[in-house]
Amino acid sequence: MSAAISFPPSAESPSFAALRELFARRIAILDGAMGSMVQTYKLAEADFRGGEGGRFAAHPHDLQGNNDLLGITRPDVIEGIHAAYFEAGADIVETNTFNSTAISQADYHLESLVPELNAAAAAVARRAARAAEAATPGRRCFVAGAIGPLNRTLSMSPDVNRPDYRAVTWAQVVAAYAQQIRALVAPAPDTGGAPGVDALLVETIFDTLNAKAALFAIETVFSEPDPATGAPPPPRLPVMISVTITDASGRTLSGQTPEAFYNSVRHVRPFSVGINCALGGAAMRPFIEELARIAECPVTCYPNAGLPNAFGGYDETPADMARVLRQFAEAGLVNLVGGCCGSTPAHIKAIAEAVRGLPPRAVPSPHAELRLSGLEPLTLP
Repeated sequence: MSAAISFPPSAESPSFAALRELFARRIAILDGAMGSMVQTYKLAEADFRGGEGGRFAAHPHDLQGNNDLLGITRPDVIEGIHAAYFEAGADIVETNTFNSTAISQADYHLESLVPELNAAAAAVARRAARAAEAATPGRRCFVAGAIGPLNRTLSMSPDVNRPDYRAVTWAQVVAAYAQQIRALVAPAPDTGGAPGVDALLVETIFDTLNAKAALFAIETVFSEPDPATGAPPPPRLPVMISVTITDASGRTLSGQTPEAFYNSVRHVRPFSVGINCALGGAAMRPFIEELARIAECPVTCYPNAGLPNAFGGYDETPADMARVLRQFAEAGLVNLVGGCCGSTPAHIKAIAEAVRGLPPRAVPSPHAELRLSGLEPLTLP
């Protein structure tokens, strides 16, 4: 980091206190899937281009499937999905920015659009939050800036014949994440200077080194002036982290166990840590138990609606997901629950009702031991 910083580290934003109060009072509710909900709208290429004669009508690359672009071309669709999740009982919705980095948007030749994609997504989610708050006076609705895992990995080579090769460098990944983060946390014109989002959610992590790059970028944004404008660091936001355990092996795609992963990111003092995606809730339980045993912060869990079936759909009903997550809550394993792939507002409504009245997991005192990790954890007294 630069030795010429003239600004003190940024102070905590007010969302810290509000989210701490929510997590202390009850089990918080996250939203469900975005991608599978977008699919229900049966959108065509024209929707992604902004309609006939729209802004991207002449773009030289196919855009259908670039769901993050819909915050600009079909904001009504994205806002409607956010609104449905708030109506179902979600306390927090994620911005539609899972792929809103220059590295991921390069697949669509839209790298230059990254700042606008993130700002638009934050604004759309904030509108939905304000509408939900207005409909229920006294309610607080939060927006988490979703930071996805990228379509490139720092830990593994994409070429089996060149194990030393990487498609991206650490510096490129950090720069891509920092650009996204600055756009997410920048104040919107009508927020009175408040950040565009209330928290940052680094999610669906399959490569810990990518996650470390994202966390390094977050710390850079909150500690150093903007290199482009010289503006002081923005208010510090809660950082939520969610890893993906890929199968019954109990490891991430890059090989770490949940405890080893936690040891790898514990130093950033995350607001919460958890597991999402890849598995249904029942298959996720042993890994949530492992994380709940050691995490010195709230634990989050938002599984898929089961595993994909032969047609690419998800078969777990709202009642199925709600039953499993209620069991997690009854066992004292979770502080936040929600849904990932295949989940819908109906799933979130059932989950919210199932955990209502159950106490959140008690966060343990900080551990004094030295906790290290490779693929496996190492704890020293």
